[in-house]
Amino acid sequence: MASSVLLSHPLSSQFHQPKPKFKFLPPIPPKASSFRLKSVSLLRKPLNSRLDPRRFQNLVLTRVMKTESDGGDEVSVTVGEDSAEFVLSKQKISSWLYFTAILGVVLYILNVAWIDNSTGFGKVFIDAVSTVSDSPEVTMLLLILIFAVVHSGLASLRDTGEKLIGERAFRVLFAGVSLPLAVSTVVYFINHRYDGVQLWQLQGTPGLHEFLWFSNFVSFFFLYPSTFNLLEVAAVDKPKMHLWETGIMRITRHPQMVGQVIWCMAHTIWIGNSVTLAASVGLIGHHLFGVWNGDRRLAVRYGEAFEDVKNRTSVIPFAAIIDGRQKLPEGYWKEFLRLPYLSITGLTLGAYFAHPLMQAASFRLHW
Repeated sequence: MASSVLLSHPLSSQFHQPKPKFKFLPPIPPKASSFRLKSVSLLRKPLNSRLDPRRFQNLVLTRVMKTESDGGDEVSVTVGEDSAEFVLSKQKISSWLYFTAILGVVLYILNVAWIDNSTGFGKVFIDAVSTVSDSPEVTMLLLILIFAVVHSGLASLRDTGEKLIGERAFRVLFAGVSLPLAVSTVVYFINHRYDGVQLWQLQGTPGLHEFLWFSNFVSFFFLYPSTFNLLEVAAVDKPKMHLWETGIMRITRHPQMVGQVIWCMAHTIWIGNSVTLAASVGLIGHHLFGVWNGDRRLAVRYGEAFEDVKNRTSVIPFAAIIDGRQKLPEGYWKEFLRLPYLSITGLTLGAYFAHPLMQAASFRLHW
């Protein structure tokens, strides 16, 4: 795969080119005025104070890749970022030491302030929600609803919040509120997943367990690429709202939603009761809202660039590839042969084998 980054702007006095016929397909400039870069840092301020800063607003960074076609090679241009990219040479040991320290502190605080029944508020929160109804299905839906409102609400306020308190402080606020609610919801589901009314029983069906296990395994490869940016998640690096376009985004623009649907279907089919069905309805509903809300936020942040990414991708998996809007570059499968996906493979297998430990830990909380 031939891959490079092409940077062009209207301030160049040499080799002035006419405007391209297609908006995101720049003309091939003379050799003397083109260059290849692995990474580019764009300045928000003009290099010369006499230049109008507004001329920089339409400066577009694109990635040019060769794609295969029946008629020969074509040029595919993306305006989004390369997802799941991990360059070892760019990593700093100090950053990962900070990450390890922050993770340890966060887990300690989470345990003391929320999980430990003798000091935390987790059980109090679960008990308060449970008083609304004796039905575990209602409690399950309420827990998901509370998490969804807080999580999506804070995400919607991100632009405003970051302007008021800064990117790192807002990330700490976002995680500090969302994480305890997520833990409560997961623990309640584990403890009550076999409650409620049994709707069907298919666990004796030959081959079903293997099929559902594989489906559940695949679902974790549909994580949103920002999840892999652990240093940004922990606010070691300044958090950013990314516009991704490669890797899993070629298959679906909302991989988190697709993965959640696959996970919910696998667990609902296997367990087959009303509590699991309620949990699946709540989780899928939350992620469907996230499809609309995520597109809205990206459109506000990136404008026309997001519209072009939207036109080349799809919500339904593989739809853009099938109808020809998404042109797969040569060797596109290599976009999945990266450390984040190798890590997901190991962690998913580890979580499967650690299920008994996770269940035992949840049961001891009596939530």
